[in-house]
Amino acid sequence: MCETSSRAERHISVLLHEALDGLGCENPGMFLDATVGCGGHSAAIVARHPDNRLIGVDQDEVALQIARERLQEFGDRVTLYHARHEAFDRVALEWAQAHGIEAPKFQGMLFDLGVSSVQFDDAERGFSFQRSGWLDMRMDASTLPESGALTAYQVVNMYEEKALADVFFRYGEERQSRRIARKIVEARAAAPIETTTQLAEIVDRAIPKKFQQKGIHPATRVFQAIRIEVNGELRELGDTLERAVAFLAPGGRLCVISFHSLEDRIVKQTFARLAKGCECPPSCPVCICGKTPQIALVSKKPVTPSEEEVRLNPRSRSAKLRIVERL
Repeated sequence: MCETSSRAERHISVLLHEALDGLGCENPGMFLDATVGCGGHSAAIVARHPDNRLIGVDQDEVALQIARERLQEFGDRVTLYHARHEAFDRVALEWAQAHGIEAPKFQGMLFDLGVSSVQFDDAERGFSFQRSGWLDMRMDASTLPESGALTAYQVVNMYEEKALADVFFRYGEERQSRRIARKIVEARAAAPIETTTQLAEIVDRAIPKKFQQKGIHPATRVFQAIRIEVNGELRELGDTLERAVAFLAPGGRLCVISFHSLEDRIVKQTFARLAKGCECPPSCPVCICGKTPQIALVSKKPVTPSEEEVRLNPRSRSAKLRIVERL
């Protein structure tokens, strides 16, 4: 068995059945997986009906190679592209042009945000502090250093102390952000911080034991914050979801799986705004903005993993699935 096949089999898709039900992919149609990863969700979507077709997008070439092998049995029913999920509309139009049709209207669109198991499990990618690896954290590892792509090494070693603290507080909601930033700056004054375990040890020493949460490594929030900064994960999320709605067919579903409160907050607020429509102030007796609801919330509360799923896949414990339907 080749390495890519082995990785695909080890990969566990989060909230798989819930996402499939939310997308309504038992009915034939065109679907988009904007974050293909290892292809678990994509394979299940296409397998649900023999007439289902899917466009898949991912910025990680390693994950895409695994997905290509996993999805090859579906032939031309699946087309994969190397791109960030924010570029889904460009990809969809490129696909349409290649097939001689107008812009596709999707029956279902899936955004599975966050880090894939392929990225976490490869120490060289620098996403995890479980094993030592260079401070990288780029989701698109194909970018060359000379391209100016930001890395975790640059954030940790080149950001000023205040900027570091701001990143930890904004993207990690880390209350000890200033203390951690100060200790990092002190440590790098002696020698550059190069590996994940070096950084994790510095953070561990920076946070007093009384402030450390039981069962969670003290560096968890810091690593999350740096990863978000490196990849610009939240920068265009709200705008991307709003553009995604415009690509849905009437009655089409948009499903978003998020893994931390910052992502989920943006998803929730964006969906609430698009479901409300009118943006006039309460003082206006009648609507003058002319905006109408674009979507309906399938459920007000997010879908979360079952106890059984969390037991089988602990990484799913923080996942939240929100589903909306195009009006």
